[in-house]
Amino acid sequence: MKLLGRLSKNINQGVEFLIFLMGFSMALIVVIQVFFRYVLNYSLFWSEELARYLLIWLTFLGTSSAYFRHVHPGVDFIYSRMPQKLKYISAILVHIISICIFGIMIVFGSQFAWFVRLQISPALSLPKWIIAGIIPVSGFILILHGFVFLIDEFKRLKNDS
Repeated sequence: MKLLGRLSKNINQGVEFLIFLMGFSMALIVVIQVFFRYVLNYSLFWSEELARYLLIWLTFLGTSSAYFRHVHPGVDFIYSRMPQKLKYISAILVHIISICIFGIMIVFGSQFAWFVRLQISPALSLPKWIIAGIIPVSGFILILHGFVFLIDEFKRLKNDS
């Protein structure tokens, strides 16, 4: 379990570094494009497409980081009023359902990436499977985090019983 937890933490650190790089790159690309368009009267044809693809990757990686840090949106009105044991059981159920959803994300994301594998983006000539590939990749990361959280909840339930 400790190995899985360390792996989850290390992957999240790498993901957060990528998120920073992508966010910074996206902002820089947009600023450069605005400068070129309005000051130099020349448009960089590839900038909008690259910024869009960076945003897609940033969104999916950001989801996995938010899940790892427990900062995703949630409604805990009922949860906060539950007895402690019921909180553990409901948390376990939520993690199991989440893992199933992440599995579905992997399956359909992989199918989508396979479906677009021969398509090329117009401005960058980038294979579209690279863009769509973030869906199953983030699904795997989310499942890893989900299993770590699930194991932690089982440990808490066992220790409080």
